[in-house]
Amino acid sequence: MDSVGVAAAAPDAGPGPAWQSKCPWGAPSTTSISCSLADVMSEQLAKELQLEEENAAFPEVVVAAEGPFITGENIDTSSDLMLAQMLQMEFDREYDAQLRREEKKINGDSKVSISFENYRKVHPYDSDSSEDEVDWQDTRHDPYRADKPTTTPRRGFIGKGKDITTKHDEVVCGRKNTARMENFAPEFQVGDGIGMDLKLSNQVFNALKQHAYSEERRSARLHEKKEHSTAEKAVDPKTRLLLYKMVNSGMLETITGCISTGKESVVFHAYGGNATEDDKVIPPECAIKVFKTTLNEFKNRDKYIKDDYRFKDRFSKLNPRKIIRMWAEKEMHNLTRMQNAGIPCPQVVSLKKHVLVMSFIGQDQVPAPKLKDVTLSSEDMKKAYYQILNMMQQLYRECNLVHADLSEYNMLWHDGKVWLIDVSQSVEPTHPHGLEFLFRDCRNVSQFFQKGGVAEALNERELFNAVSGLNITADNEVDFQAEIEALEKMNEDHVQNHGKKLSTFSSDGDPPIYDE
Repeated sequence: MDSVGVAAAAPDAGPGPAWQSKCPWGAPSTTSISCSLADVMSEQLAKELQLEEENAAFPEVVVAAEGPFITGENIDTSSDLMLAQMLQMEFDREYDAQLRREEKKINGDSKVSISFENYRKVHPYDSDSSEDEVDWQDTRHDPYRADKPTTTPRRGFIGKGKDITTKHDEVVCGRKNTARMENFAPEFQVGDGIGMDLKLSNQVFNALKQHAYSEERRSARLHEKKEHSTAEKAVDPKTRLLLYKMVNSGMLETITGCISTGKESVVFHAYGGNATEDDKVIPPECAIKVFKTTLNEFKNRDKYIKDDYRFKDRFSKLNPRKIIRMWAEKEMHNLTRMQNAGIPCPQVVSLKKHVLVMSFIGQDQVPAPKLKDVTLSSEDMKKAYYQILNMMQQLYRECNLVHADLSEYNMLWHDGKVWLIDVSQSVEPTHPHGLEFLFRDCRNVSQFFQKGGVAEALNERELFNAVSGLNITADNEVDFQAEIEALEKMNEDHVQNHGKKLSTFSSDGDPPIYDE
């Protein structure tokens, strides 16, 4: 008998005494199944174990067959599929192993690696196919930071001799600068540097830092401008709320759309409602002038309002948004003066903050054309010239105003006559630059009608004397403007010394002075 058989038969000896079964050092009560060495070394058993493994690997394909595995003595033609799958599985294992060897050869110790995972033959049994692949997202390793951070000692360097490294080392500073880029604003895209040993110099990092700071401020300004300003043909949320309230209150029936845009305002067309505003009958068609709340359009226009005594005390250089509301209020007061004097102009309906509602100059949502866009006959052109001359005199003498921006762009032709619009910048003649503005208006009007073929059109100096009533006799334009500046200086000095306003100027150059 072989040694295995003897070892297996030893526990089958006669039972021992009762105390032996209770002894902890006694033989175990359970007996193992006897197995000979020949059975262990049998090829039949190996084939059966392999068949069980294949059945577990491919349960949906392989049909469990009763009996032993395929042998030379028991050939079953139906098992050709099994043989083909076994060969394919072995080939796939060798192919995956070859891919892993190629990966290790190409990657080496590089931090940037490639993977052939998409080309592998993955099988349920092949549990070790991806044991060498580690997803970087599942790790907490920071490629910019050492695994064991080393602190710089107080002396400011580490190492000795040629291996000395200071805190100003180019490589150390470069890696630190790369890590600091993560602190930039989220709007500034720094890219994905994971797995790359990037080193940014101090010069490049400082430039990127300054650029990120500038981009952050610019995005904040754009957001503020979008939320709190009136853009081209669009309104900000606050202005939209004001328009909604006007519609809900019944003052306006509906707002149809934008009809004009300018440097300082956007004009919308609307149909009037049935309600009354301050005992005023609302016209069937209205024009809504929304002054732009962007402050860049008013940087050079404060001279029209800061020296106007009507708004001088309320003018604030530190709060530009109040200037916009005063600009709308200024146009409302100027239009009211012109309307009371009988000058053709839009009728004021209501003013809400920076939104001014006026009567619409036009018909059926079509605005009246500007004087520069309409083609008039010589008779109509002559008629328009004398009408404008009369309106300028009325504006100066009865309304005590100077348009300050009078040109063919701010005059409309409707119902056979000229209408004046855009009087928000109009000032009184006692303004420190009032006469200069009047001379500029006279130049624009004179040049337009002289080009239009009106022979009776006066030149700018003659038109200025005809409107203002002054008798400035100067041979050239330079001397003429010098006398205008002298009159303005005289008026300004008197206002500062006596606190009184001048209503007009006499023909001989000495303006009469009297109280308000």
